[in-house]
Amino acid sequence: MVVIRGVSAKSILDSRREKTIQVSIKTNVGDFSASAPNGKSKGKHEKKSYKKDIEGDIKTLKSLGDYFSEETIEKFKDLRRVEDIMEGHVGANTLFALESAVLKAMAKEQGKQVWELVGKSQMKMPRLVGNCIGGGKHSNIKKKPDFQEFLLIPELKPIKDSIKKNKDAKKAVEMMLKYNNSKFKGEKNDEDAWMTSLNEKEVLEVLKKINLPLGVDIAASGFFKRKIYHYKNPMLKRTSEEQIKYLTNLIENFNLFYIEDPFQENDFESFSKLLKKFPERLIVGDDLTVTNHKLLLKAIEKKSINGIIVKPNQCGSLLEVKQVCETARENGIKIIFSHRSGETNENILADLAFGFKADFFKCGITGKEREAKLKRLVEIERGLKD
Repeated sequence: MVVIRGVSAKSILDSRREKTIQVSIKTNVGDFSASAPNGKSKGKHEKKSYKKDIEGDIKTLKSLGDYFSEETIEKFKDLRRVEDIMEGHVGANTLFALESAVLKAMAKEQGKQVWELVGKSQMKMPRLVGNCIGGGKHSNIKKKPDFQEFLLIPELKPIKDSIKKNKDAKKAVEMMLKYNNSKFKGEKNDEDAWMTSLNEKEVLEVLKKINLPLGVDIAASGFFKRKIYHYKNPMLKRTSEEQIKYLTNLIENFNLFYIEDPFQENDFESFSKLLKKFPERLIVGDDLTVTNHKLLLKAIEKKSINGIIVKPNQCGSLLEVKQVCETARENGIKIIFSHRSGETNENILADLAFGFKADFFKCGITGKEREAKLKRLVEIERGLKD
C-alpha cells in the first residue's frame, strides 16, 4: 500500500511559456510528481483549472497535506479518498496532477506500469490523430483558417510506423504550403502545427494529396455569436442549418473521417442531425461534453455523437474519467484521449489512454511535449511484446 507523507506543489511553465502546476508527493515508496497541461480553447462547462488561481491551490495543498497522512492507497478506486479531501478546495488541474502522482507511486509500490492500475487493457494501441495544420485560437496570425485543427489519422502497426508516417506527411505538407501559400513562413502554432493564411477549403485541398484519412477540429464555439457562425476567412455568416449544409459539403468532397465540435457547445440537436447524415463518420464531442459524465449521458440520449474527447484535466477526477470511458464504451462511442494546447513533458496521458482502452490518441505530430507522450506509447507497445 502507498502511504502519503507529504504533499507540495509549484508552478512551472507549459509549452506556451504559461504557468501550470506540478504536484509532488512524499510516500513510503519514494517521491513522485506530475504536472497538468493548460487548455486555451476551453469549453464553458469545463471545471475551473484552479479554485481561484494557481498560487491559491499551491497554498491549499500545503495546508491540507497533513490530512493525507492518515490515508492509505492500494487500488485505483482508493483515489476517492484523495478526492474526498480535495473536493471543493482545488481546481481540476491541481486534482489531476495530484492523482497522477499518486498513480505513479502505486505503480512503483506494486511493480506495475501505470496503465495496469487503470484496468486490464485490450492490448490494442489507440490510433493516432495528429494535428498537422492549425487555425482558430491556437494560431496567432491575423489571417488563418477558422477551423482550429486539421488532422492526419494513419492506421499503421506498430504505432511507431504511424508516428513516422505523420512526421513524413507533415514535412511534405510544409513543401506544399510553400508552393500554395506565398505568405507561408514555416511558422508553427501552440501545438507545433503549421500556421497558414489559407482557409479551410484550401487547407483540405492541400491535405487530400497526402492520401491519409483526414479530420478536422472545427471548435465552432470559438466563432459562434448571437446564433450565428461568424467566419472570417472569408467573411461569412452561417446559421446552424447553413453550417450543416456547409459541413456536409466538406465531408463529402474531402471524404472527412473525423469531425470534432462542428457546432457550438450547447447545440446537441445539430450534432445529432449531422450524425444521422453521416453515421459512418466520427462525429466527436469535446466542448459539448468536456469529459463530464452528465453531459455524456445527455449526448447519448440525444444521439449527438459517436466519439468523445477525453481530457482528464477538464474534470480533474480520474474516477470520473473512468466513468466517462466505461459509459462511452457501453454505448458504442469511440474514445479519443487528447492533449491540450499548453502541454508539459508529462507522459501519463499515454498510460491513461491505453489503460482506459482508448480508440484514438489525439496529439501533436512534433514538439518535445507532444513527442514525450508518443514515445511513451511506443514504450508501452514494446513492453507488451517483451
